[in-house]
Amino acid sequence: MNAFSSPGRKRSAEEKLNMLVEFGARISCELRLDKLLDIIAQQISTMLDVGRCTVYLTDNNTHELWSKIARGKGLEHTEIRVPLHGSGIISVVARTGKTINLANAYEDPRFSMDVDMVTDFRTRSMLAVPLKNNSGQVLGVFQVANKADGSPFDKHDEGILLLLATLAGSAIEIAKLYQDIHVSQLETIYRLAVTAEYRDQQDTRSHLKNISIISYLLALAMGLSKKEAELIKNASPLHDIGKVALADNILLKPGKLTPEEFEIMKSHTIYGGRILEGAHSKVLQTAHKMSLYHHEKWNGKGYPKGLKGEEIPLEARILTIADVFDALCVFRVYKKAWPTSEAYAYILEESGKSFDPRCVEAFKRIYPSVRKLYAHLSVNQPGYKEEKSEAPSQTQLVPPKTITTPHHKLP
Repeated sequence: MNAFSSPGRKRSAEEKLNMLVEFGARISCELRLDKLLDIIAQQISTMLDVGRCTVYLTDNNTHELWSKIARGKGLEHTEIRVPLHGSGIISVVARTGKTINLANAYEDPRFSMDVDMVTDFRTRSMLAVPLKNNSGQVLGVFQVANKADGSPFDKHDEGILLLLATLAGSAIEIAKLYQDIHVSQLETIYRLAVTAEYRDQQDTRSHLKNISIISYLLALAMGLSKKEAELIKNASPLHDIGKVALADNILLKPGKLTPEEFEIMKSHTIYGGRILEGAHSKVLQTAHKMSLYHHEKWNGKGYPKGLKGEEIPLEARILTIADVFDALCVFRVYKKAWPTSEAYAYILEESGKSFDPRCVEAFKRIYPSVRKLYAHLSVNQPGYKEEKSEAPSQTQLVPPKTITTPHHKLP
């Protein structure tokens, strides 16, 4: 149903105004760019009653226009990219800032049939308007095609789409800035994490990737929302940030640590907590909990504070399993790599001891997916242990005075 010209009657000016106000209200409170574009495309499709709506945004780095959101047959969530300096309709609108209205798209030499050909859609009429910010800079293009009643787009449609583009321009610019800040924050977090891990890891990026993925899957399996799971995933790389304060002769020692050295090693949790304390960012607040408490144990025998059970923040309980499992599965200068089956058995064995039993039960459910992360490991990896055909024994799982917290070379 066309929100502005319903069959059989005309919308009153008050009804049209209310719909525009609702459109403005919906887009003004959404900061996630993909979600915002989805809302905009959905609302425009409904208001103008069209077969397809596509929102293009400029990419100044690649000099292209791109769209991840397209409403209409065959285009849902398909990425489309066109050159900004091309001769097509979208490119011309973006460069000139002028509206293009085609009653018969196929008769215009500027129209490209490429998208129609791969999506089984025939564009009849098409309307494209520039999307601008408050200073008049073109941010992208709104394109709609094929009114439901078969008529071409008129001046009234042009006015409505331009008005919607004006309302959407500020919201899109704010969402893009928010996304840029969010991406910059995550990049900073990742590079700080690489700095902390780089000195004692054979493959730092692989370790950070693995614990992020495992933590995310585990959080979802524990019943946390996708938003909460994303927060844990993004914060997890910083769990060992306190290692930057440790000397190389402790961190890189290939053999067992003396009791005195181990006490120094344990202090990386305190240093990490100090580095991240007082943060305003939710990601860094979550990372603070992980950094400070990821060596606490469910039975209260961990460090630095000897917290027990649910006294340990859930974020740290989740991260601990991901970190220990990955530490067991990969080679380090002070330990051999374990087969995933033995690492998995160790996690199960430590349920109720080192690990939260609920987290372990959730880990069982995601283990088939987790195991795929390590499919590339082979016996050619330094120190890799051959897979056993039978479940490893308790003695095999925990060699005396070798692994209690696997990645810290206990005395």
